[in-house]
Parts: sequence; structure tokens; C-alpha cells
Amino acid sequence: MGSQAGGTEGGNCPGATSEVGALLASARSALEPPVSPRCLQACGAAYARPFSAVAELLDNASHRSVAAELFCIDVVKLKGHLCLTFTDDGAGMTPHRLRHMLSCGFAEQTAKRDGPAGGLYGFKSSSMRLGKDAVVFTKTGGALSVGLLSQTYMDRVRAETVIIPLLTFNQQNKNLILTKDSASSLEAILEHTLFNTREELLAQFDAIPGKKGTHILIWNIHRNKDGKLELDFDTDEQDIRIAGFPADSGEIPCPEAEYSLRAYCSILYLKPRMQISLRRKKVNTQLIAKSLAHVEYDFYKPIFARKKAKITFGFTCKNKNHYGLMMYHNNRLIRSYKKVGCQRKGGGVGVIAVMECNFLNPARNKEGFEEEKVYW
Repeated sequence: MGSQAGGTEGGNCPGATSEVGALLASARSALEPPVSPRCLQACGAAYARPFSAVAELLDNASHRSVAAELFCIDVVKLKGHLCLTFTDDGAGMTPHRLRHMLSCGFAEQTAKRDGPAGGLYGFKSSSMRLGKDAVVFTKTGGALSVGLLSQTYMDRVRAETVIIPLLTFNQQNKNLILTKDSASSLEAILEHTLFNTREELLAQFDAIPGKKGTHILIWNIHRNKDGKLELDFDTDEQDIRIAGFPADSGEIPCPEAEYSLRAYCSILYLKPRMQISLRRKKVNTQLIAKSLAHVEYDFYKPIFARKKAKITFGFTCKNKNHYGLMMYHNNRLIRSYKKVGCQRKGGGVGVIAVMECNFLNPARNKEGFEEEKVYW
């Protein structure tokens, strides 16, 4: 390879395909603890629902360390592959931060009481829940970095440990910044992604609006046991739905947010800090607490907390079959339409309550709370 760390070059890098996995694993063995590729499958199993995985990516972009103002979710077809794309206009990531995010040697943190974990936590679990392969493009204003997290790639090279090919380019002149494994990383990315030339690879950075931000592309999208796609991209061209759910006719006991990503994103945050676009159409936020009729307020004082929690409740103006407690934590929805009190016995039909439960700890996947057995 003959490259010097920290240098730049302008041409393509040759290399033997059969040696790529070994070269990358050897180059990083001293920096990252060896982790079996099976850990990526385990990461993908962390979320029961695919929308929870999407929500994790939204959390990362809206976190104060990223501070994105716009987050775009789309579906594209590249070289015959159906792909999910997630793009934000936030701060972007340095090469070190990108490697940290992609590497399995670092533990993913749970949400803390002062806000959801952000930036680089939860990405492995969320991306691998949605598909087998993900490539991340990010720019900071000075550097363009691309990293590959791919189960398919590691299967092909028969990797015994997780391998993360990663490249960085100078953002001004687009020259590759040379490191001891940049040549083998470039070869791996061009051979095992949907971009087979450096020009195709660099063109993906154009999807990021402005000088900073991140663009994530996920393909080999998750399929159910019957071999069919878990997500439905065809029923509504401006939405992504859970496959197999019928349209909401008003008689179905399942709320729309359970099977429509657009509906789910519209109630995900109590006070959104970031605009969300789904399939090139803005997601209109639904402020549930302000959409209720005959509104009343109450306060709940947990015995283990100092502050009281405000509860807003009233009658839904939409489908009376969709009711219950909407439980948020630090602005983020954790549990929705949870039947409580008399609702568990068939009463309180049509009543929705909204509560920010900052006195509880969300589970790692944010699909529930750690203390559920206690407060139920």
C-alpha cells in the first residue's frame, strides 16, 4: 500500500480483495476489542418495532450535540436495491466520532434523566434493526467521512471479528486522507456497497444540505419470517407503513401511530425542536394535549421523586377507540395509549391523558420503562 498516515492522494487505491478483511482487522486490533460479527444481529434484536429504531435515529439528530434543524426520511432504489435514507443538517461527525459510533467495542448508553442519549449512541441497534447493511456519510465543514457497517460484507469476507471500513476525504479538494488502512477500506467500500467508483461515493455527500450534516443509507431491509418486507412502501407514497396493517376505518382498535410512520413521527415529541420530512413531505406535529376537548389538569407525586408531574387529560376529538395514557420522557414518547385505572376495566373510553414521566427511567430501547412492574 505504501501510504503515510496523514497524507493525501488523488487516485484510486489498488489491493487484493481476499486480503481486505485481514488487513482491516489487523490494523485495528490494537485499538478495538475483538467482537464477533454476531453482535450486529444481537443489536438488531434490541427493538421489537421498526419505528422505535427510526425514533432512535431521530433522537440522535435532535440531540444538543448534533442540533439538526431538519431530518429527512426517504426511500430510494439504487442499482436494484430498495434503500432507506436518513439525512440531517446537524454538526456532522469527525472521523474519530464516526468510528466510535460504528464500532461494537463501545457500549451503547441508555437515556439519562437530563435527556435522551444522543449523537453516537443507539446507531448500531437502530440501523441493524432496519436492515443488514448501512453506510454513513458525514461532513463537518473540513472533512468528509464515510463508514460501513455491514453484515453482508463480513459474511462475504468470513470475518471473525467486526470490521469497520472507514475513509476520510478533504472537504475542499476531495482528496483521500491517507492512513494505514485507507487503501483497504476504500477497496472494501467500493466492492461491498452500492457505490463502485470514488465518484459515485463522493456524490452521496451532495445529499447533505449545507457544509455539515449526516446521510445514512440502509439496504437489505429487514424481512419477516415469510420472506416479505416488514415495511410497506407502496400503500401510501408519502408514508412508510407496517406491512399487513389495514387502513384505519375508525373501527380498528389500533391507533394509526402503530402502523404509520408519518403518524408516529407526528406525536413522537411533546415540543419538537427539529422539522421532520418523510418521503419529501413535511410531517405535521400533533400536539395531543392541545387537541383534546373538555381539558382538565391534575398532578401526580411519586413517592420516590421530589417534583410533581403534571397530567393533562381530556376527550379525544378523533377516534374514541384510541385512548389511554401518553407517556413521555424528556420530551420523547415512550409509551402510547396505555390503558390505566378504570380504562383497564373498560371505563374511561375516549379519554386521553398526557404526562411527562421524567421520574422514570426509559428502557434501553425506549419502548418502555425500567420500572414498569413498580408503577403498574
